[in-house]
Amino acid sequence: MAVERFALGDPDEVAARVRALAPGPGSVADAVAAIVADVRENGDEALLRYVERFDGVSGPLRAEPGGELDAAVRSGLEVAIANVRAVAEAGLGGEEEVVLAQGHVVRLRSVPVRRAAVYVPGGRAPYPSTVVMGVVTARVAGVEEVVVCAPGAHPLILAACALCGADEVYSMGGAHAVAALAYGTETISRVDVVVGPGNLYVQEAKRLVSGDVGIDGFAGPSDVLVLASAGADPALVSIDLAAQAEHGEGTIVCAVSDDPALLDAVQFDPGDAVAALVDAPDLDTALAFAEAFAPEHLELMGTEAEALSPRVRSAGCVFVGGGTAFGDYVAGSNHTLPTGGAARFASGLNVGHFRRRMNEVRIGSAAGELARAGAPIARAEGFDVHAASMEVRENRDQ
Repeated sequence: MAVERFALGDPDEVAARVRALAPGPGSVADAVAAIVADVRENGDEALLRYVERFDGVSGPLRAEPGGELDAAVRSGLEVAIANVRAVAEAGLGGEEEVVLAQGHVVRLRSVPVRRAAVYVPGGRAPYPSTVVMGVVTARVAGVEEVVVCAPGAHPLILAACALCGADEVYSMGGAHAVAALAYGTETISRVDVVVGPGNLYVQEAKRLVSGDVGIDGFAGPSDVLVLASAGADPALVSIDLAAQAEHGEGTIVCAVSDDPALLDAVQFDPGDAVAALVDAPDLDTALAFAEAFAPEHLELMGTEAEALSPRVRSAGCVFVGGGTAFGDYVAGSNHTLPTGGAARFASGLNVGHFRRRMNEVRIGSAAGELARAGAPIARAEGFDVHAASMEVRENRDQ
């Protein structure tokens, strides 16, 4: 596929033009709704039918974690597990207790969900790195039972599941698998949260069941934006763009720079990915373009570009100096990130996706003062019994 080149005028307009190079996927909403409804109503009977039809396998759904690994692969996964665990642990917020002016206490609690599922996509190859990103983060978050769903249950996936401590593995994928996880069947107990990437059917199913279970977000095709300033190595820019292009059709790889000669020197084969080079009049405008594009991965390369890192607000993950590929495997940052511009409002997978914030309130002796403040508001809203519920406690010994 050819590499497009744009002159950067209005950052929002050019960001939209670059994203438009990758046409949006067609809707599978009706097909997914039918599958989800069938599995929800008919359980294992429907699930096994779809597993055989779409996953191309028959037999038990449950697979056992474990198996042999190439020594170098095992060593690499152990590094990835340790680094992802360390970063995830840093994201655990402690509980706090707030004593208010009236004397009562509100305790801010963070509690893990009981049961979570990590969807590991199939496709051209097994993805043990996705097992690491999901299972390790869920474990650190304190989830009691962690389930992995992997179409075909490749031996490499089963071995990674054992290393990461998954409790259950199911050999299934697609919308039917998401439905089974969300609602349960005779074989599979329902979960509280479903996370992980997958094809359009998987993501549409996650969207459809999101009112009944938690999800991490809608994961579309991957993208990377390299913001490079004079002095950046064009060979490194080129190989990082080419690396992300390996994700294939629908992927967007883009570089923006205020140095036309640098962009002229960027050479790579984008394959089936969409590729664009953007000429910016200056680095401030280049950064405005990056913010409008809100990439899944943002690379800052070159001394002046790297100095922009404190100003970045809209990116799934920022790589100062480049090296997105490390983030996909062993850097410790999570590679399950918001795509399609969702980095404007969404976060990458973290312990927060597996935990709930819950307030614990102890009114105690503050009842009188709070009732005098709250009862008039309740009556103004037409809730007289709410008011009475507060007032009845005014003169009671708490």
